[in-house]
Amino acid sequence: GNGSNAQALIEASKQADSPFQVAAVFSNRADAYVLERARKHKIPAHLVASKDYKNSLEFEQVLHEKIVQFSPDLICLAGFMRILSNYFISRWPEKIVNIHPSILPKYKGLNTHQRALDNGDKMHGCTVHYVNEKLDAGPIILQRKIRINKDESADSLAAKLLKEEHIAYPDALRLILKK
Repeated sequence: GNGSNAQALIEASKQADSPFQVAAVFSNRADAYVLERARKHKIPAHLVASKDYKNSLEFEQVLHEKIVQFSPDLICLAGFMRILSNYFISRWPEKIVNIHPSILPKYKGLNTHQRALDNGDKMHGCTVHYVNEKLDAGPIILQRKIRINKDESADSLAAKLLKEEHIAYPDALRLILKK
């Protein structure tokens, strides 16, 4: 995607009281703007293009090998639109976190904004959670909620929620790392 959640994490990491720093950024898409965002902040930016590998396992093996070089305490997914296999997840137990645009367990997967509108929900939100082998089902770290206006569209709801995501993700990392 655009990499705005990664940008929020980068900016939060530069605050004097931040318990985290961004060691590196990885993308599986060459056109992902997050790579440029990282470079602008002099953060190592790596492309591991999934299309360059025979299968998901080979891709995940290479990705794991590259990430492990940085010895991260956490792997933060943001706009990474691939489902990671148990092979990868098992190598990073309780170390992979993700931000999802719904109040989980409601609306796992895609098109969360439109689904909330279609169901007449009055509230929507985002969830930062640990990643496990089930889609959007890992333990919840933090959630933020917003009110859905009557004239809301999926696009306006997404834009409004993105502002909350930019607050929620750094807050969740602070919670995890201050334990």
